[in-house]
Amino acid sequence: WGGHFATTDLVLEQSPLGRLPILPWLMAELPCPVGIVEIRSVRVGVVAIRAVHTGFYLAMNKRGRLYGSKEFSPNCKFTERIEENGYNTYASLRWRHRGRPMFLSLSSKGRPQQGAKTRRQQLSTHFLPMLVS
Repeated sequence: WGGHFATTDLVLEQSPLGRLPILPWLMAELPCPVGIVEIRSVRVGVVAIRAVHTGFYLAMNKRGRLYGSKEFSPNCKFTERIEENGYNTYASLRWRHRGRPMFLSLSSKGRPQQGAKTRRQQLSTHFLPMLVS
């Protein structure tokens, strides 16, 4: 179990309807149970991200839009890579845009960005997994 922190100090939340609002996060506060996600290994280098509170899986469609899915599907698989700065990036295993990976990314306002507009080097694609007990 873990919270997932972006370099923008926001925590990713999936609502009961599967939409992806983002909660502002102050590092000194205790983690909100709604924002806690579980990262499960599907196979080496591939993970599924599931919201503990709702049970929804994070998924990306072919246009690079994020959504919550009740059922695990190929759209729910992400390649996980630990970058040189120690942060993790997550790219859709199934979908690419013009041959490039589409990454999980948050804007500076904490909103999900369309995967087609993302690159590995952008700080908005860098997340820091943290254990939550």
